[in-house]
Amino acid sequence: MNRILLLEDHKRLALLISKGLAPAGIVVDTFERIDHAWHALQQVPYQAMVLDRGVPDGDGLSLLQRLRTAGNNIPCLVLTARNALHDRVNGLEAGADDYLAKPFAMEEMVARVKALLRRPVEFQSLDPVCGDLLLQTASNLICCADKSQLLAQAEMQVLVVLMRKQGETVRHNLLEAAAWGLTDAVTPNALDVVLHRIRKKLLAIGSRQQIVNVRGVGYALVEP
Repeated sequence: MNRILLLEDHKRLALLISKGLAPAGIVVDTFERIDHAWHALQQVPYQAMVLDRGVPDGDGLSLLQRLRTAGNNIPCLVLTARNALHDRVNGLEAGADDYLAKPFAMEEMVARVKALLRRPVEFQSLDPVCGDLLLQTASNLICCADKSQLLAQAEMQVLVVLMRKQGETVRHNLLEAAAWGLTDAVTPNALDVVLHRIRKKLLAIGSRQQIVNVRGVGYALVEP
C-alpha cells in the first residue's frame, strides 16, 4: 500500500479521487488547507502528493515551493482548473513533476499518480534496507535472506519509518501518523497491536533486527 497526500478543498472531488485510487492500493489523506497539509508532511512519510492550486488559504504551489526549498523532493502532481500555458509552466518551475487540468478522467488521474509512485525520490530508497531486512513496498513483503512475510498496510507503513530511521528512535505519535494518517481515529492500543504483529513476523523470517521500546520516547529498529 502507498499513502499519498491530497490538498483539495472540494469535498466531493476529493472523495472521488480517494475512491478512484483505492483499487490501485493507494490510500489518500485529504487536507483542505496549506498549513494543515504542511503539518501532515512533517509527520507522515507520504510517497507522493497531489496539490490543488486554489485552496482557501492560498495557492497550493506555495506549499510545493516551501517543500522544495527545504530539500523535500516528494513526487508531486498539480491538479487545477487553470489550463493556460503560463500556469502549467509556473507549476513545473515551482517543482511539480506533473500537471493535470480539471476536468479529467479518473483513469488518467490513477495512471499519473501510479507513474509518480514509480519515480525514485533522491532522499530515500523506495525499498528500504536495514540490517538484514529488505522491505518490498510494491508487494508489502518484509524479507530476510530467502524468507518473507506479508505485511498488513499499517504494519508496512510503520516498518517504512523505522527502517528509514536506521536505528534512530521514532516517537509514538509519528508511528501512529505513518500507519493511519492524521485524519483517521486510532484506538489507544492500536500501535501496540501492530508492533506485536511485526515482531512476530521478524522472528518468523529469522531477522536479527528487533523493535525496542525506548521508554518515554518511542520505538527503534535495532540489532542488539
